[in-house]
Amino acid sequence: MLRFLRPLTRRVTYTRWLHLLISTLVIGVWLFITEDALYVPVIALALLGFLPAMRLVEGLQARLLLSPYGYKDDASGIAVSSSTTWADRWRTVLWLELRLGLGMLTGRATVHLLGLSFDLALQAGGGSADSGSLVPLPAGDGHWWYALLVPVPIALLLACVVGLGELIAFLARRLLGPSAAERLAALEERTEQLLERNRIARELHDSIGHALTVAVVQAGAARAAGNAEFTERALSAIEETGRSALEDLERVLLVLRESGQPVGSRPTLADADRLLESARASGAEVDAEVTGPLTQVPGPVSREGYRIVQEALTNVLRHAGPVPTRVRIAVADGRLELEVHSALAGPVAPVATGSRGSGLRGIRERAALLGGEATTGPHEGRWRVRVGLPLDGLR
Repeated sequence: MLRFLRPLTRRVTYTRWLHLLISTLVIGVWLFITEDALYVPVIALALLGFLPAMRLVEGLQARLLLSPYGYKDDASGIAVSSSTTWADRWRTVLWLELRLGLGMLTGRATVHLLGLSFDLALQAGGGSADSGSLVPLPAGDGHWWYALLVPVPIALLLACVVGLGELIAFLARRLLGPSAAERLAALEERTEQLLERNRIARELHDSIGHALTVAVVQAGAARAAGNAEFTERALSAIEETGRSALEDLERVLLVLRESGQPVGSRPTLADADRLLESARASGAEVDAEVTGPLTQVPGPVSREGYRIVQEALTNVLRHAGPVPTRVRIAVADGRLELEVHSALAGPVAPVATGSRGSGLRGIRERAALLGGEATTGPHEGRWRVRVGLPLDGLR
């Protein structure tokens, strides 16, 4: 019993009733002008439905009055955008006509059921029924028991309000809901947002992880060396690496806050010298070989390539320490080749092979997103990270 009464306690039940009654204003205004040619407002509504903005107006009103989620919540399933195709226009026309028909039905049910309840009350008190109800009541005295029937029409009216409200809300979702193109666009936007968040997470891991690794290695080397000059160089390297990491962190936080402010440029392979110098300042002996026109590498590929080299050097410093390392960056035949070789410091640990390490997994994910491939692991007695990226992998 309570399940059937629960809709009567919801605000949206009565806003839907109001929404249905509002649609009859068109007919009411026309009847005020003339009682002839009732087809004119029906045709006028159909013509209005072809206006692109009409779908936007109806969507806003439907969200406000028909949905319990509010007009700002997309969970209503009702779109708030103008018509972009003829299919959207025809759906809007059908919506307007059905809304008018259901509104007139609701209006008549409201008037006649309330009128019948009023007539019953009058007859029970010995008065005469003159409300114009469609249900005739016998005149005369002795109908006191009509008082017991007064709540019946009201109950029927409430049932009609709930049922017609659910029906108009269903039609709104079907006729004013997102089209297939809009749903696809929303899905693509959501996918892009998820990819962007994953990219930001990888960048934070690469940038902050690199800075912390360099700082730890530098501090340990300075303490072990006990040399004032070396300690000074180590502190300078820690300061520079930390400042670069703070810049990356600030840029990422700007993106996460969606502040609308311009975001600083991300480092590319053109900035690889800064990355190599940071590794050298940590005590590693880095031999770099750069060939090919780096300026012809597309921005996304160059930025991701920089992060791949950064993560590879971070892994070397983290797992092997300041060991001799060779870095090769080559652009040739429409591909970007990246290789980082370093000496192995003892047995290969599971994390070093990337089975659980998020850094090497991030390298493989970056390469896959760009249509390339990545291999990591021991190679000829050394540790190797090799990545090949097509320059047109994003097309």
